[in-house]
Amino acid sequence: MYLKIKRLTDFSLSFLAMIVLWPIFLFLAVIIKFDSKGPVFFKQKRVGINKKYFYILKFRTMRTDTPKDMPTHLLQDPNAFITKSGKFLRKTSLDELPQIINILKGEMSIIGPRPALWNQYDLIEERDKYGANDVPTGLTGWAQINGRDELPIKMKSKLDGVYVENIGLKMDVKCFFGTIKSVLKNDGVVEGGTGVSEIKEEVTSSKESNF
Repeated sequence: MYLKIKRLTDFSLSFLAMIVLWPIFLFLAVIIKFDSKGPVFFKQKRVGINKKYFYILKFRTMRTDTPKDMPTHLLQDPNAFITKSGKFLRKTSLDELPQIINILKGEMSIIGPRPALWNQYDLIEERDKYGANDVPTGLTGWAQINGRDELPIKMKSKLDGVYVENIGLKMDVKCFFGTIKSVLKNDGVVEGGTGVSEIKEEVTSSKESNF
């Protein structure tokens, strides 16, 4: 029942967001085009609910010669591929705005586990342990407000599992406002790094105890 309410809420809020934010979309598109050659949007094959593939949309933040379908943390020197406008877009998370279109289409939700790359087999396998591949993927989620790029895959998957266990209005509201706080503080954004900080298991245990 909640997933139906969640989908209605996602559609309503994303539709409203498109109406309100279209001037920002246009402004950012112009900046990207002037900054470097290539398309405004970047499409990438991702894993959605029930491991169904879809193409996620982002504002392009990297050069067109960047290796495709490779997580940023696996690039030898990710900063060398990021454009000038891309650094700003990534730091402010504005590069994620086009995913409002994915949400409108029903391919994503506002809140949920971040969709994995189709070839991130280790992350997909870990998420299977917690049922995190069986819920709608999101623009942001519990793992994103508790570490983001700094989290190792096992920890990220476990936090996604915490979201699945507690999915509901209370959890989604907490993730929503936690995301605003994280973006303003620029928490957990590490170019080229997944699991770059050693986070103890006690951190996850303390987060679980909140629900």
